[in-house]
Amino acid sequence: MSRVGRNPVVLEEKVNVKIDGSNVAVSGPLGQLNYTFTDFVKIEQKDKTIVVTPVDESNQAKALWGTTRAVINNMVVGVSKGFSKVLEINGVGYKAAAAGSKLTLNLGYSHPIEFNLPQGIKAKVSGKNLEISGFDKELVGLVAAKVRSFRPPEPYKGKGIKYIDEIIKRKAGKTGAKA
Repeated sequence: MSRVGRNPVVLEEKVNVKIDGSNVAVSGPLGQLNYTFTDFVKIEQKDKTIVVTPVDESNQAKALWGTTRAVINNMVVGVSKGFSKVLEINGVGYKAAAAGSKLTLNLGYSHPIEFNLPQGIKAKVSGKNLEISGFDKELVGLVAAKVRSFRPPEPYKGKGIKYIDEIIKRKAGKTGAKA
């Protein structure tokens, strides 16, 4: 029995949900999301909640029950409140600039990196922090991971791009071996 799947998804005030078989469309003040789920679960709307139940007792239905509920909950939260990831840029001369849907990163390479943001994603730079926000949780995480991959943090001085809550395991340099 899934602890996550058992809980209903409570809908916010301005969120509209359309369920057409295994297709779910959620729209709200920030945007609209569509997702096609598997046939192993049944999705129903009851008043201001969405209930997900497995179709049978198979292992795959049990496995997808909680996952389906979590994805629907992320859709509802995304179109009502949105999601954001904050990245921290560490390094001498490392900087970022956001202009419209283009993100320009100077990360110590011989050229600046120009990254076009997907539709629905916004970037805001304040000091050495870069905030990536949007209403699709999967896309926000994907863009944040892509930006981080341009210069991942290195273990000696910690230079690079890291998540704000990420802890970098630091290594001793050459002098650490002479102890």
